[in-house]
Amino acid sequence: MHAVEAALANPRRAAARRLLATADRAKALNARFGRAASAEILDGQDIARLLPPGAVHQGVAMKIEPLEPLSLDALGQPAEGLLLMLDQVTDPQNVGAIFRSAAAFGARGVILQDRNAPTLSGALAKAAVGAVDRIPHASVVNLSRALEQLADMGWRAVGLAGEADLSLEAALDARPTVLVMGSEGDGLRRLVAEHCEVLAKIPMPGGFESINVSNAAAIALYEASRARALGEQVTQK
Repeated sequence: MHAVEAALANPRRAAARRLLATADRAKALNARFGRAASAEILDGQDIARLLPPGAVHQGVAMKIEPLEPLSLDALGQPAEGLLLMLDQVTDPQNVGAIFRSAAAFGARGVILQDRNAPTLSGALAKAAVGAVDRIPHASVVNLSRALEQLADMGWRAVGLAGEADLSLEAALDARPTVLVMGSEGDGLRRLVAEHCEVLAKIPMPGGFESINVSNAAAIALYEASRARALGEQVTQK
């Protein structure tokens, strides 16, 4: 429901190609969006039959054209705040959860590779709970070149790597920052890591070697938002 509501509220979205809803859900959507939320009324079982096996639809589903990504220049200028870059993170649930955390912690946007990245729909959009429509994204061919462009714009890149010596807290400050997250299995690729100004790790005193990439992204986004807030306090004083 949240994903459909966010898509309907997003002016950058094309008109819905097909909206399915139970009577109660259709009434709620119509009360908020009016004619823009005109839906085909079906019972829950009929909606389920039109979706992939196992999909939990909450009484509403929508087929819609994918969001157009922004250019890197449009996303990165002016150099302020926080961006998130995903290096071949391919699991839709993880990417959806990362978009949700990016929205929660005030990130400017998410940078994805145009290949080796899931489409921002289906299970991913549901896991994001509407965040794919609230957080802009850019799609680039080459992440290393993208980091070079962002550096020219005034961004610094902090890559997350478990083998790094520096803690994430020590690496972050109030400067415009791109947090670079590696894939679920292999982490950051070598060339991407080499284009980061610094590599940092999330300390894990419990002794466990790694955590899920979406959990790591949430921690990193929180630390980055905290570093910005502290930097702003120092500047104001």
